[in-house]
Amino acid sequence: MSWTSKEIVLGVTGGIAAYKSAEIVSRLRHLGAKVHVIMTRNATEFVSPLTFQTLSANQVVTDTFQAPEYWNVEHVALAKLADLFVIAPATANILAKMAAGIADDMLSTTVLATKAPILVAPAMNTGMWTAEATQANVRTLRERGVRFIGPDSGILACGDSGAGRMSEPEEIVAAMEEILKPRMSMDGLKVLVTAGATRERLDPVRFLTNDSSGKMGFAIAEAARDRGAEVTVVKAFTTAKVPAGVRIVEVESTQDLLEAMKIEAPIQDVIIQAAAPADYRPIDVMGTKIKKQDGQELVLRLTETPDVAKAVGLMKQEGQTLVGFAAETDHVTEHARGKLKKKNLDLIVANDVTRPGAGFGVDTNIASLITAEGIEDRPLQSKRALAEDILDKVLDIRT
Repeated sequence: MSWTSKEIVLGVTGGIAAYKSAEIVSRLRHLGAKVHVIMTRNATEFVSPLTFQTLSANQVVTDTFQAPEYWNVEHVALAKLADLFVIAPATANILAKMAAGIADDMLSTTVLATKAPILVAPAMNTGMWTAEATQANVRTLRERGVRFIGPDSGILACGDSGAGRMSEPEEIVAAMEEILKPRMSMDGLKVLVTAGATRERLDPVRFLTNDSSGKMGFAIAEAARDRGAEVTVVKAFTTAKVPAGVRIVEVESTQDLLEAMKIEAPIQDVIIQAAAPADYRPIDVMGTKIKKQDGQELVLRLTETPDVAKAVGLMKQEGQTLVGFAAETDHVTEHARGKLKKKNLDLIVANDVTRPGAGFGVDTNIASLITAEGIEDRPLQSKRALAEDILDKVLDIRT
């Protein structure tokens, strides 16, 4: 993607991670983008505006009432100018203002006025990030189309350990590129995505399952929806927020998933199976809760569940594109290539779930896109970014 014509407005709020934002500006300038920085008053206590002015080669805005560089209403001018509006770091305070529509300084005023896509990189104490009020604000902003990257987990400036670290500059710039780069349209295509973990009942209160959160499947569904596709999500158990604007079909067990796919799959153009079906189910399902037996061992007899991806492959219609996933812990490429052929797939997304940032329940992934023609590795990136890569590859296959 060419950055030379892109106008980026970067909002910097008051947090120790503000120093990382200088690298964001530097990276964007090296790519050829034009960068306009708005700093809150608190942000100037961490990094001098002169730093951002030098790196961006543009006047840094810090005050709603400062004399503008051009004769214009400054917050309106920057709001209209932006191809992308980024806030990094984003404190709990700015998230609350954005959610409530409060405009009491230059940054909150400008972001309220912009029609550009908005990307937010939160950075704050773990307690603040996990607070019910903050999470409610995040949900509100997501529903309005604001995109988030991070926060990451680790040792924070306050000494606590947990979620709250701002994502690294290179990851933020990569996420910006994913938002800005032109996308091939999926108008008129019917896309089915499976997501989440199936549950195989032992008794009325217990079940066998896995750690899949549904985040990857939901990211693909959102990306396909945003490209104009008519999206159906066959959803097993998930912990991630269900995307808006898509049709949902609920299932519980792997057998339920298979029955739903028999109905839904034949009428789809693209089928992307990102769910994690259980491989085994109990042979005997108890009608009442299993009780302890005074120290005696409990022996469970298990049998294989149906291979849903293989069944869908056997039902494959002319003109359909089938995508599968291979979440592996060893010999990843070898196992994935075997599944590609066995399940009659056009593309398989393979990842080693033992690698940091690539496992279940996180917002990032590391994967390889494998077809009969070859393999394309993808680095650590957000699941939304990987979703876009998968859809790009699907459209390449269909052309």
